[in-house]
Amino acid sequence: MKIWQLESSAPENLFQENPNIDPVLLQLLYNRGLTTALEIKEFISGELKEDLKLGLNKGETGDFYNPFLFRDMAASVDLIISHIKAGNKIVVYGDYDADGVTSSVILLETLKTLKAEVEIYLPDRVSEGYGLNKPALKVIAEQGFKLLITVDNGIRNKAEAQYAKELGLDVIITDHHVLPEKEEDYPGCLFIDPADEREKYPFKVLAGVGVAFKLISALLYKANLEAKQKKLISDRALDLVAVGTVADMVSLLGENRLLVKKGLEVLNKKKRLGLNKLMEVANINSDKKLEAWNIGWQIGPRLNAASRLAHANSAFSLLTTTDEDEAAELAEELNQRNISRQKITEEISAQVEEQIDKNNLPKIIIGIAQEGQIWNEGVIGLVAGRIAEKYYRPTLIITRLVEDFEFDSKLNKVVPKKINFKASGRSIESFNLIEAIEKCSDFLDKYGGHPMACGFSVKEEDRLLTFKKKIEILADSLKKEDLIPKLKIEAELDFSEINLELLEKIEELAPFGQHNQQPRFVSYRLQINDINLMGLDNQHIKLRLISANNIGLRSHSFWALSFGDAKRYETLKVGDIIDLVYYVDINNFNGRREPQLKIIDLKLSEDN
Repeated sequence: MKIWQLESSAPENLFQENPNIDPVLLQLLYNRGLTTALEIKEFISGELKEDLKLGLNKGETGDFYNPFLFRDMAASVDLIISHIKAGNKIVVYGDYDADGVTSSVILLETLKTLKAEVEIYLPDRVSEGYGLNKPALKVIAEQGFKLLITVDNGIRNKAEAQYAKELGLDVIITDHHVLPEKEEDYPGCLFIDPADEREKYPFKVLAGVGVAFKLISALLYKANLEAKQKKLISDRALDLVAVGTVADMVSLLGENRLLVKKGLEVLNKKKRLGLNKLMEVANINSDKKLEAWNIGWQIGPRLNAASRLAHANSAFSLLTTTDEDEAAELAEELNQRNISRQKITEEISAQVEEQIDKNNLPKIIIGIAQEGQIWNEGVIGLVAGRIAEKYYRPTLIITRLVEDFEFDSKLNKVVPKKINFKASGRSIESFNLIEAIEKCSDFLDKYGGHPMACGFSVKEEDRLLTFKKKIEILADSLKKEDLIPKLKIEAELDFSEINLELLEKIEELAPFGQHNQQPRFVSYRLQINDINLMGLDNQHIKLRLISANNIGLRSHSFWALSFGDAKRYETLKVGDIIDLVYYVDINNFNGRREPQLKIIDLKLSEDN
C-alpha cells in the first residue's frame, strides 16, 4: 500500500498576484518551485533569462544559456580550433549509453562540418567499463591523435587524463557527473562540468549530451560561418539532445525542458534516417507526434540495448548512417536486442528474488550472483531498478565475472582463478546512494554515480563482503516510514473543474519527465456507475465515474481507464464509492475530443 501525499497548497498571495492564470495551473507551477511572476512567465513561455543567453552571432539573442559562462569553455574552444587549423587528428571519447552515444554523434558531426579530422571511440561496456582507460588511450596515441575530447565521462579519471597527457595528447573533459570529493582529485586538464560548484553556469543538471551541445554552441559562435548556417548546424543536433537528455533521466525543468521541447520539434520533422527506421520497426507513434515518454520508454531503451548485450557502435552507426538498407538492418538488430534484453532482465530478476527473504526484508537489498549464475552486467542496473521499485528499498545487484582460470588437480577440473565483481545500484529518495558508496570507497576499486544510482567494481571477494557489511550498517539508519513508497499527488480536483480547456493548459507544462512529471490528481468519493472490461483477454478495465456528492444532480462523469489491471480491480462493483489518483488526458475518437482519466491508484472510500 502506498502512502498518498498531497502537495501543500500554494500561498494565497500567489493566486492574488496572478489572477489571469488558472488556479489549478498555478498550483502545478508552485509544485515545481516557481513562485515569482518572472519564473512563471519564463516557464510558460519557455524563455530563459535574457542577460544569460548568447546568440550564434555577436549581438543576437539565442534560445539557450551562454556556453562561455563555463570557466574553461573559451580555452577549450580555442584549443579545438588550433588543432583543426593544424590538421591534427581529434578523437571524441564517448560512453556506451544513450546519453553518451548521442553526445558523441552531435560533437562528431559538428566537428566534421567545421573541417576537423575527427573520429569516435566508444569503450566496450564489459571489457573496458565506464570512463577513460589506459589501454585505449595508448592505442589512441599510437594512432596519431593529438586531441582527446570526452563526452559524458572523465571527471573522475585524473590518473587516466594525466596518462593521456604523458602520451602527448591534449585533453578536454566534458561531463555532467558528480565531481570527486577533494579538489586535488580533479583531472589536471580543461574540463566542463555543470556539477562543479565553482562554475557560474546557471543550470547545474545538464545531461552529458547537453554539455556536448554547449561545446557545439561555443564552437559555432567562434566559427567563421553565416548565422543561418550556424543555426542549421545547431538545430540539426537538437533531436539527439532531446533523446540523450530524456534517456538519461535528468531533470526536465529549466534549460533541459527547453532543450527537449526544441529537440522534439526537430525530432518530429523526422530528418534522421536511423531514428525513423527504429521507430518504424518498433511501431512507435506512426500517426502521432512524438513526446518525451516515447523517448524514455521506447527509443532510449533500444539505443541502450546496443551496449547492454553487445557494443554501442551499432547504436552510433544507426544514428549516423545515410544508407537506407543499413539503417533498416541496424534498427531491426537493436529492436531484437531489446527483446532479448527484456528476457534476460526477467531471468536475472527471478534469480535475485530467490535471494530475498520476503518475510524479513532488509533495509538495503544486495543481490550477488552465485557460482554458476551468469548475470549479464549490461542489464544489472535494470534489475536493480526493478527490485528497488517493487520493494521500495535501495538495491545493489552484483555480478561476478571470471577473468582467469586454472586447473585444480585435486578436483581434476578447471576452476576460476581470478574473479572480478561489478555492481549497479538504484535507490529511494531517503537514501543518497553515491554518498553511501563514497563512505565505503576504501573497499572498492572503481565507482561513480548519482544520489539515486551508482556503479562500482571490486576485485577481491573479502573486500566485497566487507563493503557489504559497511553499507548495510549505513542503510540501517533508514526509518520504517522511509521504506514505505510514497505516491505524490499535485492537487485535488473536483469533477466540475475537469474540461478540455484545463487539459490544454496542463499540456503547456510539457515535455514531462524527471521533476516535471505529468501531473497526478486526486478526487474523493466517486461512485462507479459502470464497469467495462477491454482487450482480447479482458485484461484492461474502464470505470464510469461520477461525484458521489452530486448523485441525483446534473454532474460531470468521466471514464477512467487502467491497462492490464482488470485482475487487480476485479472486486470492484457498480455502486462502490472510491477515492482515485489519476492523470487527466484527452481522448480523441471519431473526431470527438473529451477528457478521460488514467488510473494510477484507487481505494474504497472510508465511508463507502
